[in-house]
Amino acid sequence: QVQLVESGGGLVQAGGSLRLSCAASGRTFSEYGMGWFRQAPGKEREFVAAISWSAYTTYYADSVKGRFTISRDNAKNTLYLQMNSLKPEDTAVYFCAAALSRGRSGITKLQYDYDTWGQGTQVTVSS
Repeated sequence: QVQLVESGGGLVQAGGSLRLSCAASGRTFSEYGMGWFRQAPGKEREFVAAISWSAYTTYYADSVKGRFTISRDNAKNTLYLQMNSLKPEDTAVYFCAAALSRGRSGITKLQYDYDTWGQGTQVTVSS
Protein backbone atom coordinates (compact mmCIF):
# COMPACT_ATOMS: atom_id res chain seq x y z
CA GLN A 1 0.00 0.00 0.00
CA VAL A 2 1.19 3.49 -0.91
CA GLN A 3 -0.35 6.78 0.19
CA LEU A 4 0.38 10.05 -1.59
CA VAL A 5 -0.18 13.55 -0.22
CA GLU A 6 0.39 16.65 -2.36
CA SER A 7 1.20 20.11 -1.03
CA GLY A 8 2.55 23.44 -2.24
CA GLY A 9 -0.33 24.66 -4.37
CA GLY A 10 -1.65 28.18 -4.15
CA LEU A 11 -2.31 31.45 -5.93
CA VAL A 12 0.44 33.05 -7.99
CA GLN A 13 0.65 35.78 -10.61
CA ALA A 14 1.57 34.98 -14.20
CA GLY A 15 5.33 34.61 -14.53
CA GLY A 16 5.71 33.44 -10.96
CA SER A 17 6.86 30.12 -9.55
CA LEU A 18 5.60 27.36 -7.29
CA ARG A 19 7.05 24.08 -6.11
CA LEU A 20 4.70 21.19 -5.53
CA SER A 21 5.60 18.30 -3.25
CA CYS A 22 4.19 14.80 -2.98
CA ALA A 23 5.00 12.81 0.12
CA ALA A 24 4.76 9.04 -0.22
CA SER A 25 4.42 6.40 2.46
CA GLY A 26 4.20 2.61 2.33
CA ARG A 27 6.02 0.61 -0.34
CA THR A 28 9.66 1.49 -0.88
CA PHE A 29 9.70 4.77 -2.78
CA SER A 30 12.55 3.86 -5.11
CA GLU A 31 10.75 0.80 -6.49
CA TYR A 32 8.33 2.57 -8.84
CA GLY A 33 8.01 5.44 -11.26
CA MET A 34 5.90 8.50 -10.57
CA GLY A 35 4.21 11.29 -12.43
CA TRP A 36 2.29 14.54 -12.23
CA PHE A 37 -1.07 15.13 -13.88
CA ARG A 38 -3.44 18.08 -13.85
CA GLN A 39 -7.10 18.77 -14.46
CA ALA A 40 -8.43 22.21 -15.34
CA PRO A 41 -12.10 23.18 -14.87
CA GLY A 42 -14.25 21.61 -17.57
CA LYS A 43 -11.34 19.65 -19.05
CA GLU A 44 -10.06 16.11 -18.85
CA ARG A 45 -7.09 15.17 -16.74
CA GLU A 46 -3.83 15.49 -18.68
CA PHE A 47 -0.26 14.36 -18.32
CA VAL A 48 2.30 16.87 -17.09
CA ALA A 49 5.54 15.07 -16.26
CA ALA A 50 6.94 11.67 -15.31
CA ILE A 51 10.08 10.34 -13.68
CA SER A 52 11.55 6.86 -13.47
CA TRP A 53 12.21 4.99 -10.23
CA SER A 54 15.86 6.06 -10.20
CA ALA A 55 15.26 9.57 -11.62
CA TYR A 56 17.48 8.61 -14.55
CA THR A 57 14.70 9.34 -17.05
CA THR A 58 12.16 12.17 -17.18
CA TYR A 59 9.47 13.13 -19.65
CA TYR A 60 7.39 16.30 -20.05
CA ALA A 61 4.28 17.39 -21.87
CA ASP A 62 5.07 19.85 -24.64
CA SER A 63 3.05 22.53 -22.88
CA VAL A 64 5.41 22.61 -19.88
CA LYS A 65 8.81 21.82 -21.40
CA GLY A 66 11.41 24.36 -20.40
CA ARG A 67 9.25 25.68 -17.56
CA PHE A 68 8.58 22.72 -15.25
CA THR A 69 11.05 20.31 -13.67
CA ILE A 70 10.14 16.99 -12.09
CA SER A 71 12.45 15.47 -9.51
CA ARG A 72 12.43 13.00 -6.64
CA ASP A 73 14.31 12.49 -3.42
CA ASN A 74 14.15 8.80 -2.64
CA ALA A 75 15.78 9.31 0.75
CA LYS A 76 12.88 11.59 1.73
CA ASN A 77 10.17 9.63 -0.11
CA THR A 78 9.15 12.82 -1.87
CA LEU A 79 8.31 13.81 -5.44
CA TYR A 80 8.60 17.42 -6.59
CA LEU A 81 7.38 19.59 -9.44
CA GLN A 82 9.15 22.93 -9.80
CA MET A 83 6.96 25.24 -11.88
CA ASN A 84 8.46 28.41 -13.31
CA SER A 85 7.13 31.05 -15.70
CA LEU A 86 3.59 30.08 -14.81
CA LYS A 87 0.78 30.96 -17.18
CA PRO A 88 -2.97 31.32 -16.57
CA GLU A 89 -3.51 28.15 -18.61
CA ASP A 90 -1.53 26.25 -15.98
CA THR A 91 -4.41 26.76 -13.56
CA ALA A 92 -5.64 23.33 -12.49
CA VAL A 93 -5.75 20.76 -9.74
CA TYR A 94 -2.42 18.94 -9.78
CA PHE A 95 -2.20 15.27 -8.85
CA CYS A 96 0.80 13.10 -8.17
CA ALA A 97 0.57 9.43 -9.09
CA ALA A 98 2.54 6.23 -8.64
CA ALA A 99 2.89 3.33 -11.06
CA LEU A 100 3.19 0.57 -8.50
CA SER A 101 2.14 -2.24 -10.83
CA ARG A 102 4.86 -1.33 -13.33
CA GLY A 103 7.56 -1.37 -10.68
CA ARG A 104 10.87 -0.46 -12.28
CA SER A 105 9.57 -0.79 -15.84
CA GLY A 106 10.10 2.00 -18.35
CA ILE A 107 8.79 5.51 -17.82
CA THR A 108 5.19 6.15 -18.87
CA LYS A 109 2.93 9.12 -19.49
CA LEU A 110 -0.26 7.05 -19.77
CA GLN A 111 -2.84 7.59 -17.05
CA TYR A 112 -3.91 3.95 -16.96
CA ASP A 113 -0.37 2.89 -16.07
CA TYR A 114 -0.71 4.71 -12.75
CA ASP A 115 -2.69 2.96 -10.05
CA THR A 116 -2.24 5.15 -6.98
CA TRP A 117 -3.20 8.82 -6.79
CA GLY A 118 -2.98 11.69 -4.35
CA GLN A 119 -5.89 13.95 -3.47
CA GLY A 120 -4.66 16.87 -5.55
CA THR A 121 -3.54 20.41 -4.82
CA GLN A 122 -4.98 23.55 -6.43
CA VAL A 123 -2.75 25.83 -8.49
CA THR A 124 -4.25 29.12 -9.62
CA VAL A 125 -2.34 31.51 -11.88
CA SER A 126 -3.76 35.00 -12.27
CA SER A 127 -3.20 37.17 -15.32
